[in-house]
Amino acid sequence: MAQNARSHKASKVVERMGKKLNRQMVGSLVGCVHCGMCAESCHYVLANPDDPTYAPAYKADQIRKIFKRNFDWTGKIFPWWVHAQDVRTDEDLEKLKDIVFGKCTNCRRCSLNCPMGVDFATINRMARGLLVSVGVMPEGVAVVSKDQWEVGNQMGVLPQDYLETIEWLSDELENEFKDTAARIPIDKMDADVVYAINPREVKYDPRTISDAARIFYLAGENWTMPSEGWDMTNFGLFSGDDELGGAVVQRVYEKVIELRGKRLVLSECGHGYRSTRCEGPNWSGTGVPPFVIESSVLTMLRYIKEGRIRVDKEKNRAAVTFHDSCNNARSCGFYEEPRELLNLLVTDFREMYPNRAENFCCTGGGGAMSMSEYTPQRLKSAIIKADQLKATGVKVVVTSCHNCVDGLTDVIRHYKLGMKVTQLVNLTANALVIPEKVVVPVEALISVVTLPLQGFKILVVDDEPDILTFLAAVLEDQGATVIQAADGEQALALTIQEKPDLVTLDLSMPGKNGGYVFEEIRNNPEIASTKVCIITGKPELRRLIYERPVAPPEGYLDKPVNEETLLTNIRMILELKRPHGHA
Repeated sequence: MAQNARSHKASKVVERMGKKLNRQMVGSLVGCVHCGMCAESCHYVLANPDDPTYAPAYKADQIRKIFKRNFDWTGKIFPWWVHAQDVRTDEDLEKLKDIVFGKCTNCRRCSLNCPMGVDFATINRMARGLLVSVGVMPEGVAVVSKDQWEVGNQMGVLPQDYLETIEWLSDELENEFKDTAARIPIDKMDADVVYAINPREVKYDPRTISDAARIFYLAGENWTMPSEGWDMTNFGLFSGDDELGGAVVQRVYEKVIELRGKRLVLSECGHGYRSTRCEGPNWSGTGVPPFVIESSVLTMLRYIKEGRIRVDKEKNRAAVTFHDSCNNARSCGFYEEPRELLNLLVTDFREMYPNRAENFCCTGGGGAMSMSEYTPQRLKSAIIKADQLKATGVKVVVTSCHNCVDGLTDVIRHYKLGMKVTQLVNLTANALVIPEKVVVPVEALISVVTLPLQGFKILVVDDEPDILTFLAAVLEDQGATVIQAADGEQALALTIQEKPDLVTLDLSMPGKNGGYVFEEIRNNPEIASTKVCIITGKPELRRLIYERPVAPPEGYLDKPVNEETLLTNIRMILELKRPHGHA
């Protein structure tokens, strides 16, 4: 090799860096002013104050100097002036590997606190991807990436093992509820919910799958788990390998599309949520998928609010604190929903400080749990997290991330904190109020399949065709006989002619407005008892309804109105109990 010539791997790294540079990347590479704010944000620095090589600015400089030497004009002409330096040997790459993999969990706390907007985590992930592309990476990263490429999930769970686990969990659930409907459905077509999980659940913690299944069953959900594409985690986020990231997320998307699923619900995993919902559409190259993607935290919260499941917080009386996953919180803004759910599930919730976007990493992020060679320095730096946990005075730590479960458990064990870690799905399942079985006489079985609004006649009045169609479709799906009117005069005539059980009435319409129609209904003895629900896009007109010298309407909704809100209010107006199993 000629003197000072680059090694083949080093040449490939520089070549690939040029292809990865974009406005965001270059802005972060040139924007640092070395003010030191990042150092105060990093748990590695706080735990190792005498070692400047842990500072995010220093670590970024090891990547930045390569950029300056090869792509920035000042570095090409005056390399000594701007501290530009090339990467030449495989030994240089190994040193860079120890920095980008061993001294950072990509938690993004430094990025959040940088006054210049430098996103060190983005630079660091790029550097990881450059090294991975030439085979320079920790052994654990190579093993996990290989499993996700070849087996289809990052823990190498074989298809037979996955399906056998689901089968015995289904047997237990069927025995528990004495109902075959409690079994976990696999590859059910046209399900409202397709549930994807972290492979850790199959391999180490199947109780989380059972707990989720209990919740879906009691909520009467039309759900399924896929036989393939069920791993919503994505090691491409940690390794910096965008090709792996795109392949993994596309595998999940394609399975949901194949099953014609309406909603992809993700179990509690920070990096899985970020990868599948936030980053996935970019990595896959296919854009936003044709279905809703949400965290199971939102699903459980919605079930409670809608009354689809009942919980009793007295069943979770231990004092708990909540750990914000870096990927959920800092990277996806997912702060308040977990807390809202937690306050419905426990009697004693205590915040740890700092929290939300400023929370410290569990110390296992960025794939650190797979890199055993860096475990000693990871656990040494975990003293910051240990002190944060200890200060809460609780014995139970709640988190919405399987990676954080393992990271926090490691910290707790290492520092002998005497705590346990659990998740919101476990607390929700524990707090469930199980309805008593009711024996239904044979002659009454017909009512079980009756749609909730069957037998009711509803007149829908609105001058906007789209809204008229939407309201009619939702109510018809629930069994109602729906009549439609597009103006006030038609509404009055149909109310007298059809004698509907309920009229949904828009206020602002051409001709006779909704306020006039409402008063006419109330003043006409023939139809005065007709129930009325006002649905308006002009809340300022509310007083014009309630100040009229007639009995007020039975319901009132502001636009835009969604299906759940509409049906909840219609049931209340018609004094219907919510039937089990219906949306």
